[in-house]
This record gives sequence, structure tokens and C-alpha cells, in this order.
Amino acid sequence: MQAGEIKTFLAAVVLPPSGPLLLALLGLALAWARRRLGLLLGLAGLALLWALSSHAVAVALARQLLPPVRPVTAAELRAAGVQAVVVLGGGVLPQAPEYGQAQPSANTWSRLRYGVRLARATGLPLGFSGGVAWSALGTAAPSEAEVARRAAGEDFGADLRWVEGRSRDTAENAQQMRALMRRDGVDRIALVTDTWQLPRAVVEFRRAGFEVLPAPTGFVVPRERPALEWLPSGQGLAATRQILREWLALQAAT
Repeated sequence: MQAGEIKTFLAAVVLPPSGPLLLALLGLALAWARRRLGLLLGLAGLALLWALSSHAVAVALARQLLPPVRPVTAAELRAAGVQAVVVLGGGVLPQAPEYGQAQPSANTWSRLRYGVRLARATGLPLGFSGGVAWSALGTAAPSEAEVARRAAGEDFGADLRWVEGRSRDTAENAQQMRALMRRDGVDRIALVTDTWQLPRAVVEFRRAGFEVLPAPTGFVVPRERPALEWLPSGQGLAATRQILREWLALQAAT
């Protein structure tokens, strides 16, 4: 097992929902011998899972753990001398029966759409980076780049000038795109990805030799009435998981 696969496995065990659930299960196991401690751990695990499944906590974590990012405009891209827009992949749906072929995940769709929007507003060429993630190695999943190229043409009528489909994580996204775009003399890019991934992505792309203007999408902001924001939800759990994962990865990268 390679280092990237080990990190992916450990993250799946520690991050929600697995981490809090394992804590609750440990409490239940200990309850046979040490009832008070076992019940305490069990309740702590369930309370933690509730909290980390609420979108209100996700918003708070994004504000406290991740560096602030703000939207970018086409005028800022021009003023910064950006030479290209680069979109990072966010996963694929290997099977989409209604389409008869693999499709971009929701994250990839939103990033690609925004990247196309920026490219059209500025007249800049568009690139995409995304292979098969560590978690999908050994499966029949196609590369994110392969799916994105087809979707960009069919659904947005856009061409991708640079397409990189060998990377397995953000660091490799940066390295592979640098090798690909250096041939065309591209050094200054606008980097498009979700706000929770952007801080680490900027670190990796600058380390690879790019000058980077962050171009965030997918902001973690309140979506419902305040009372509902504190209730557990799938979107809240997904957001807190991504934020905590990226925060941990950012600490390792910097």
C-alpha cells in the first residue's frame, strides 16, 4: 500500500462520520466493564457526530480553521496578468445510468462551470487537472480529466487546452500541470476549486512554480433558517468532513 492510500484510509477512519461512530462503539464496548466511562464515551461520540453533521458547525469551522478567501473578478484576472484558468477536479460519478456514461461529480461540475465562466469573461484558455484519486485506485473509475473534457464540450461548448489526467492528489495536480503548461510558457494562473480546498491547492501550485491568483467557488455559507442549520444533515456532514480533512492536510503541507 502506497503512502497516499494509507493517508486516505486513516482519514476515512478518523474523520466524521467514522471517528465519532467508533468513539460511540468504544463506549458501548467499555460499558460492560466500566458502565459510567462507557456511557460517557458513547454519549460523547453521538454528540460529536450530531455537531459535526450540522451545517452551522461547518460554517464555523470554515471561518476558524481555513484562511479567508474572497470571490475574484474578471477585471482582477486581467490586472494580475493571468495567462490561463486552471480547474481542479473534484471526483466523478463512475456510473450515471441516465447518461449512459460517467459524469462529473457535483463538486467537479461547479468548479468546471465557474472555470468556463471565468475563461469566457476574460478570453483566457482553460486547463483541467484530475486523474483517479487514491481512494478510487484499482476501480473502473475513469480519470476526472477524461470525463471533464467530454462534459466541457457537450454541456458548456468549451474546449480545454490543457488536460492532465494522471494525478492522484493535489500535490500531483500541481506538479503535473506545471510540467504540462511550462511548454507553453504559462506561469501565472487563476486556480479554481472549492473554498475548503483552495488554501492547500494554492500552497501546492506555488510550490510547483506557478504564480497563483485564487479563484474560489463553493463557499461554505448558511443555507437555511438558523434553527435548521443546527440539525444534522448530509450536506453538513459532508462539509465538516471536507473542512477538517483539508485543515489537517494544510498543516502537513505548510
